[in-house]
Amino acid sequence: MAVVVLKAWRLNNRLALLAGLVLLHCTWAQDEQRRETSTTMLDYCVIGAGPSGLQMAYFLQQSRRNYLVFEKSNMTGHFFSKYPKHRQLISINKRHTGQQNPEFNLRHDWNSLLSHEPSLLFKHFSQDYYPHADTMPTYLEAYRTKLGLKVQFDTEVTNVQKLTEETVQGHRFSFRDQRERLYLCKVLIAANGMSKPNIPTFAGSDLTVGYEDVSTDIEDFEAKTVLVLGRGNSAFETANHISSATNYVHLLASSPPRFAWSTHYVGDLRAINNDLLDHYQLKSLDGLLEADLRELKIVRTPSGKIAVHVINDTYNYVPPEDEYDTVIRCLGFTYDDTMFTESARPERGAGRKRKFPLINGDYESANVPGMYFVGAASHSLDFRKAAGGFIHGFRYAARVLHRLLEFRYHGVQWPSVRRPLAELVDTMVRRINEASGIYQMHNFLSEVVIIDRRTMEFEMLEEYPLSLVTELTERTGRDGSELFVVVMKYHPDFSGPRLDTFHSQRSTADLDKAHLSNFLHPVIYYYKDTSQGKKTRELGEDRSLPQPTREHHVLEDFLTRWTSKRLHVEPLRKFLESCLQMSLRQPTNQCTGRPSGRNNASSVSPGCAPQSPRESHFTHTHHASRDVDI
Repeated sequence: MAVVVLKAWRLNNRLALLAGLVLLHCTWAQDEQRRETSTTMLDYCVIGAGPSGLQMAYFLQQSRRNYLVFEKSNMTGHFFSKYPKHRQLISINKRHTGQQNPEFNLRHDWNSLLSHEPSLLFKHFSQDYYPHADTMPTYLEAYRTKLGLKVQFDTEVTNVQKLTEETVQGHRFSFRDQRERLYLCKVLIAANGMSKPNIPTFAGSDLTVGYEDVSTDIEDFEAKTVLVLGRGNSAFETANHISSATNYVHLLASSPPRFAWSTHYVGDLRAINNDLLDHYQLKSLDGLLEADLRELKIVRTPSGKIAVHVINDTYNYVPPEDEYDTVIRCLGFTYDDTMFTESARPERGAGRKRKFPLINGDYESANVPGMYFVGAASHSLDFRKAAGGFIHGFRYAARVLHRLLEFRYHGVQWPSVRRPLAELVDTMVRRINEASGIYQMHNFLSEVVIIDRRTMEFEMLEEYPLSLVTELTERTGRDGSELFVVVMKYHPDFSGPRLDTFHSQRSTADLDKAHLSNFLHPVIYYYKDTSQGKKTRELGEDRSLPQPTREHHVLEDFLTRWTSKRLHVEPLRKFLESCLQMSLRQPTNQCTGRPSGRNNASSVSPGCAPQSPRESHFTHTHHASRDVDI
């Protein structure tokens, strides 16, 4: 009897243990299921719903990728709800150009994002040439809703990590939001801009007020003496706003101002902000001073005012006898990398580019594979060269990045058009007269033409990075070593912070001096075989290009209409024919860049609108009248 009881007891224990194990397994499975359902897994995570983040979202959505945009605030374009502080944008909104070609018109539209929807052009949201900043969030929200872009608001991205090993599905990054929700991403795209104020640490810097906090109420500066630290657009914008109320305003910086009309860089000081220069040069008390800001010492005086001194002065700085009531810091912004852990924190650039993340020519982080940057944070690639830090530049950079990602991760080749070689001249004339990407991102993006002598055709790739020409096949999937590369350039000696760009000989109409053209004009490089080339043509810091076999400059034109048969088209034709050693002539309709007889109503070149007998309007007598028939 005891043996029977013992066996029953053992059986019951085993059953209880089994039941416990089953319950434990079910609980674990439920927890795992809850964990999986609380984890969002994405192919592309885009951080920031400003203009660059939305532009990237548009391209990802068009290609039907698994993506989501994360936005910390409750609105699109939150940066523009605060900046610029005095609420006037300096990006031009040119609503009329005299042309109907939408691609050409984007050359003079600095605010619109790219899309297939004509109603989403900025000109439909503001009539001002320099719009009010409040218009930008309104526009961006309309862009998001009209296109149905996927944005998750009120989501602060934190603790971004690079996984030590990819997941089975290929995810390489993880991060959490403020609610501890977990996200896994295969590719992370940082589009969170440059929003962290640059705050120096000189003695007394705590006595300054930053641009981010400065009052916009002009009465707060009534009869005050003010010092502004900085020499860029935000400094001059602030000084102009308060100058009518102050005793006077001084601007102190480490170097003289860089004028956009001299450097041809839109981020330098713009004329709309530089009224104070008149006050200074016409001796109306306001003025500019130079000193090394790292050597400043600011102290509060017994009177309660602020005195500024310079330690180890090398600028011969002579401080004004008067003390200041307020010192305003307007020293720009830097990249905020606080959301990254050490495993995913991007390296920074060097020197004047230290404020930017360090990235490669394909917009990928230099030290974190799979992490890319778009928008103002990617501007290190063309800083002080082209417009990559601004909407009218990074809208094209976003498209470039998308095309690079499409080929790298999905095997989708770079879009191209193939045509007979007989159409090369017409196609090239059309593109140099209308293409907006190479116009805004001059000497940075290019039109690449691959020559196929076997089929007697050419293949054109639009808006390809100039610095990646030697990596064409591995970046695009398009084969070819005999190339023409089309770019837009200023003469290198015509751009600089102290250059006189208004001198009487600033332009030329002499065909023999086309290579000396100063203003923005097309340049065509010919490569007989890029596989044999060496990177010897410097494009700027960290960028170079193979030395071309031959090079052709299209003569500059006052109206940027490169359509003159004698001055533009025929010299270009002769160059192309000389390079290819063949005739490229055929009956064409030059206004469309297509052979005569084709349906070409949809691609009218801007240069083909009715023109006056003079095709250009140079102001000097040595610029002769030119024939316009083509």
